[in-house]
Amino acid sequence: MTDPALDAAIAKLTADGAAPSVIASFIDRFNRLASGETGYVHEADLEPLTDPPMLADQTLDDAAMQALAQTAVVRLNGGLGTSMGLAGPKCLIPVRDGLTFLDIVVRQILALREAHDVRLPLLLMNSFNTSEASLKALEQYPQLPVGDLPLEFVQSREPKLLDDTRMPAAWPANPDLEWCPPGHGDFYPSLYASGLITKLLDEGFRYLFVANIDNLGAVPDPRLAGWFAASGAPYAAEISERTDMDRKGGHLAHRIADGRLVLRDTAQVSPDEMDSFIDIVKHPWTHTNNLWLDLRQVAAVLDANEGMLSLPLIINKKTVDPADATSPAVVQLEGAMGAAVEVFDGAQAIGVPRSRFLPVKATADLLILRSDIYEFTDDARLIGRASSPVVRLDPDFFKLIDDFEARFPAGPPSLVEATSLHVTGDFTFGKGVVVRGDAVLSTDTPQSIPDGTVVD
Repeated sequence: MTDPALDAAIAKLTADGAAPSVIASFIDRFNRLASGETGYVHEADLEPLTDPPMLADQTLDDAAMQALAQTAVVRLNGGLGTSMGLAGPKCLIPVRDGLTFLDIVVRQILALREAHDVRLPLLLMNSFNTSEASLKALEQYPQLPVGDLPLEFVQSREPKLLDDTRMPAAWPANPDLEWCPPGHGDFYPSLYASGLITKLLDEGFRYLFVANIDNLGAVPDPRLAGWFAASGAPYAAEISERTDMDRKGGHLAHRIADGRLVLRDTAQVSPDEMDSFIDIVKHPWTHTNNLWLDLRQVAAVLDANEGMLSLPLIINKKTVDPADATSPAVVQLEGAMGAAVEVFDGAQAIGVPRSRFLPVKATADLLILRSDIYEFTDDARLIGRASSPVVRLDPDFFKLIDDFEARFPAGPPSLVEATSLHVTGDFTFGKGVVVRGDAVLSTDTPQSIPDGTVVD
């Protein structure tokens, strides 16, 4: 007996040209939803991760350089900057010296090629929303392509499902809103469908380093490549010590039932267990989403499973039109790329310094990257001069990128002597403002901070 809602969704995916691996992945998530799976990972089932191997203990030797020479890089670039009020790709937001996230990532790759005499291909996992603009931006780097390898593959999309019936949502006013991304867990079936695994292996690339486009600390490191190659693991995740800024980010832990590493994200935490989830002492390692894959072993697993991985389910509840709270309630069935840590036998994790994890999820993170906390080097790296402060900006006035830019017309304040900066209300910062210690700014009316002011 078939499910009419599932049949309708499969028909919609097929008409959209979805690859068999993408359809198989959707069917797996739908069946999990239909079986009553909540997607929760419960605290009682976990044991905190302790004492992982550390990058600081690895050496730079000939084996490490050989591993880097067999490494290709994928950056996840499917996101629009909608949370910051943008209609275009997030990767095109300027970060330093007029250079965007994409510019900086490309320049890091080119610098590594020159420094280590390696090919180091860069591929983007784009979405239908980001592909055209991102490829256009790459035209200024004619030296970037490696052989016949493409610069991108495109992730899939899936139907939003009505919350009450699970039928595919219809929204004639804007049919694009009937579709959603299936989370970055779609990396595996989309990579498989692209044929790139075979192409990379044929070109002599054994290992894949994967990271988010907005994490400018995720520079391929030969010591990590060497450690991963020597480990023989099919899969490894980079983890870093959690800070106050990471309380709501995902973390790795051991599942008590079988000892496997598992990833727990915010969406997989029941409301009554949120306190334990955000406890950075109990769960001290944050998941950076910097991953290392052995393409031979990954290909074997994908070949055996129709090109898909049965990842833990993430149920994301929204309205079909995110800007209209009165539009029909829908569910989006998602998976996290990092959740594959529990799928691969022998998967490992390695501790890395915070400098390898510089995510930009909000304008506060962008402010820190633009500030004097970081030195921007000739090889396009961001080198920390001091510990990063905790920065919280009032979302009513700083959440959207245009509002944010308007309130720092002369650039960011100095943060190198700051421990924290909490801004509540509408403040516009003048030139040469210096923040020291634990600074708190609060106002009920628009205020301007004069040039050269010291805020402490």
